[in-house]
Amino acid sequence: MTAADLAPPSDRPSRAGRNYRLLTAAAIITGLGTNGALIAAAFAVLESGGDAGDVGLVAAARTAPLVLFLLIGGAVADRLPRHRVMVAANTLNCVSQAVFAWLVLAGDARLWQMMVLTALCGTGQAFFNPAAEGMLMSTVSAEQASRAFALFRMSMQGAAIGGAALGGAMIAAMDPGWVLAIDAAAFAVAGALRSLLDVSHIPAREPGGGLLADLRDGWQEFVGRTWLWAVVAQFSVVVAAVGAAEAVYGPLVARDELGGARPWGLALAAFGVGTLGGAVLMMRWKPRRLLLAGTLCVFPLALPSAGLAVPLPVAGLCAVMFVSGAAIEVFGVSWMTALHQEVPEEKLSRVSAYDWFGSVAMVPLATALAGPVESLVGRSQALWGCAALVVLVTGAVLFVPDVRNLTRRSSPTEVVAKGAPASADTEGAVGRLG
Repeated sequence: MTAADLAPPSDRPSRAGRNYRLLTAAAIITGLGTNGALIAAAFAVLESGGDAGDVGLVAAARTAPLVLFLLIGGAVADRLPRHRVMVAANTLNCVSQAVFAWLVLAGDARLWQMMVLTALCGTGQAFFNPAAEGMLMSTVSAEQASRAFALFRMSMQGAAIGGAALGGAMIAAMDPGWVLAIDAAAFAVAGALRSLLDVSHIPAREPGGGLLADLRDGWQEFVGRTWLWAVVAQFSVVVAAVGAAEAVYGPLVARDELGGARPWGLALAAFGVGTLGGAVLMMRWKPRRLLLAGTLCVFPLALPSAGLAVPLPVAGLCAVMFVSGAAIEVFGVSWMTALHQEVPEEKLSRVSAYDWFGSVAMVPLATALAGPVESLVGRSQALWGCAALVVLVTGAVLFVPDVRNLTRRSSPTEVVAKGAPASADTEGAVGRLG
């Protein structure tokens, strides 16, 4: 598939395709840098004399502000030009990573400094993520949405795999500080690309009643769609369960049962390859019942937890990780397409923020409780519990009629249920992404 395949129809502004290419290129650049930097940060903590607990503190310092500021970030992104919010967030990430790199290279990085700088990165992401999703959705037409989202996600997954592999290789050959410096440079380049985005097709924002009013408006938009809050509630449990299984129990099972870190690395790589396969599939497949198809593909996310509970041999674990990776991409593209189709353009970032918040809010709690739960019931039982939670909440959300029945609209003029405006009538009112 080439960029020409995503070229906008002749009745749409010619710069829409250029926006999509700029967003994709910038996302690949930051994906390569960030996934390597996450590994580098952990090794920087260890090389400064820290232990596993210190690594966890630095990781938590990144997650906490992400949860705290997501909703505010979504409201800000719907009040201000989204590309400016994205550039400002990239600038904050660039500066914080550059200072982090300088301290590590100077051999004088202290734990509190690393936590503060990592927290600044998390804050930047809290403002960036809702703005980025809203900007991407406003760039793509309804006809292009599924293929465009699939290609974008495939690019992101490829960057994640490549960034982790490149970062690991670089850390083996040089100081982790240089990997952090490269990440800072990546944010600078990506911010420069995003500053070139054309937002002339996006209608000017109406004066609002303040930030709190915007947050209330976003909440009403969120809770007013049963399918939306039901799936987000489902994923608050699914992401927490999968996160505990794969971030905490997975490495322990690999160490104690599978022969060390290498088998777990292979399993994670298989998951990444699966995501690429799922994205390729979704470039061609357009299920009519968007959320039904997507939700059915959440069930396989229970397989890795079950595979670790057995535990399966390495080949079997890689197989279930591959299947779960492909399945989550089917859900991801279907979900983005549903948001693009159903949510008004001017509220996309706020709704996206509630989506992000619901998905990540329980992760710190789940990972913190993973150890005590293992001590209480045993590792295998805890993993079976993670798998059961995924199956139970996914089965429950299928009882929501809107989840089963929400369909892909076949034409831009087709009217949305509940009297919501059609989402694909013009470039400004339609091309949403999230």
